[in-house]
Amino acid sequence: MTPGDPGPSEKPPHRAEAKGRIRILMVGDVVGKAGRRALKRHLPDLRRTLGLDAVVVNGENSAGGIGITAATAREIFEAGADLITTGNHVWRHAEVIPYLENESRLLRPANYPPGVPGRGWGVFVTPGGHRIVVLNLQGRVFMEAVDCPFRVADEWLGKRAYGQPAALLVDFHAEATSEKAALAHHLDGRVSAVLGTHTHVPTADHRILPRGTGFQTDIGMTGCYDSIIGMEKASVLPRFLQQLPSRFEPAEREAALCGALLEIDPATTKCRLIRPVRRGPDLEEA
Repeated sequence: MTPGDPGPSEKPPHRAEAKGRIRILMVGDVVGKAGRRALKRHLPDLRRTLGLDAVVVNGENSAGGIGITAATAREIFEAGADLITTGNHVWRHAEVIPYLENESRLLRPANYPPGVPGRGWGVFVTPGGHRIVVLNLQGRVFMEAVDCPFRVADEWLGKRAYGQPAALLVDFHAEATSEKAALAHHLDGRVSAVLGTHTHVPTADHRILPRGTGFQTDIGMTGCYDSIIGMEKASVLPRFLQQLPSRFEPAEREAALCGALLEIDPATTKCRLIRPVRRGPDLEEA
């Protein structure tokens, strides 16, 4: 490198959009203050170095380790998120309900019964004019009773109320790996990607299904991995050792960002690349 040449950190970002591909980062469940710190620390650099066209963040556990508030949602947006998804803890803090009603970029699962606050899908338009559509769904196996995610997805896709998408993503917030795989195969070829959230553990099965849908059972959490799924070990162990109730406390040590990078062909909405993204302690960088 000769004097005056830009260093690696100064190179202009690669923009897949300009090359006929859209690059989207889906970030796994942000857990507590530590997760919000990790997001703010790593996401701006990832947007630049990966040449991201859109960022979707699951904010399910951003407020004290469980649920989301208007304040934590705003932090996530300020860190660089374009849309926020949630899950079964979305109603934990009642103060978020008016915000859900008024903020179209904050989603809750679409398969809650009709009439609940908020919306289950959202749209982000990239600087290049491409429509990124995100559907938020919640599983039913080992979870609270909600409407069938398979039926709701089919009905929603049939209505096509979202216009002409360049990419169509599904955040499936579910417990059972079988249910996540079943939905992905059910939607293969009809959506760009099905990405699992909720279990806080990144799986190693990222792949593109036969008809062009990207899939990963769980993209992991953005939180402290020196913990028990983001919670302080001492606050969780009594549940297992003594079967006693205990109050879970979010771990506050340095955290990692975990998610998945997608590259989508906007002409076909098919996934052309999916790979893990991991930044921070206790995780091998990917």
